[in-house]
Amino acid sequence: MAGHSQFKNIMHRKGKQDQIRAKLFAKFAREITVAAKTGVPDPEMNPRLRLAIQEARAENMPKDNIERAIKKALGGDLANYEAVRYEGYAPGGVAVLVEALTDNRNRTGGVVRSVFTKFNGNLGATGSVSHMFNHIGEIVYKPEAGSAETVLDAAIEAGADDVQSDSNGHVIVAAFDVLGSVASALEAKLGEATSVKAVWRPNLTTSVDEDNAQTIMKMLAALEDDDDVQNVYANFDISDDVMKRLTAA
Repeated sequence: MAGHSQFKNIMHRKGKQDQIRAKLFAKFAREITVAAKTGVPDPEMNPRLRLAIQEARAENMPKDNIERAIKKALGGDLANYEAVRYEGYAPGGVAVLVEALTDNRNRTGGVVRSVFTKFNGNLGATGSVSHMFNHIGEIVYKPEAGSAETVLDAAIEAGADDVQSDSNGHVIVAAFDVLGSVASALEAKLGEATSVKAVWRPNLTTSVDEDNAQTIMKMLAALEDDDDVQNVYANFDISDDVMKRLTAA
C-alpha cells in the first residue's frame, strides 16, 4: 500500500470519531470562508469555493455549517489567511508535503518545524520534495455512477486525463488548473461526485519498515492535529504484512 490514503483509514478507525469529525469540519469551514472572501461568495462563479464545498459535502458536512462559513466571509471581520506549503523528510527518507492556511506564518511554521524535529524528520525549503509529487485534480464516483465504459466516455468528453475503475468505484484524474470545469461537466453527465479535490499524488514512493512506518504515522497525525494544517501528503509505501500488524496493534 502506498501513499497517504491507508494512513487516513487507520486514523479514522483508531481515532475518536467525533473529535476527528469536528476538526475536519473546522478545516473545511476555514477553506470555504477563505475561498469565499478571496473570490465571490457564489460557488458557480468561484471555482475554489465550489471545490471546497464539494469536498465538505463529500464528508457529510451539514449544509448549515457550509452556509455559516460563507456568511463569515461576508462579515468582513475575517483574519487575513494565506496559503503556505511546507516540505521536508520523515524518517526513512519519506517525502512530506504540508498545506496550511494561516494568519500567522511564524506560529504555524514553528509548530510544523517542531513536529518534524520531534519525529526525527527534516524540514526543507519550498521545492525540496514537491518534484516527487504531481499536483492533480481527483474526482471520485461510486460504482453506481455507471459502468467503466460510461464513466470513461464522460471523462474523455469532460477533458479528464485518466480514469481508474474497479469494484470500489471510479477515480478520475484531471489537470489541476481545469479541475473545476471537468468536475462540472462530469456532474452534468454522472451526477454529484463523492469527492472533488486537488491532491498531491506521489510519482515515486519510498518503502519503509515497521518501526519507521509507526513513527511516520504518528508524525503525520501530529501535523494534521494542528488547526492551521489543511492537508498532509507523504510518499511512503508499506507492505501488506506490515500494514496488517499496524492495524492489529
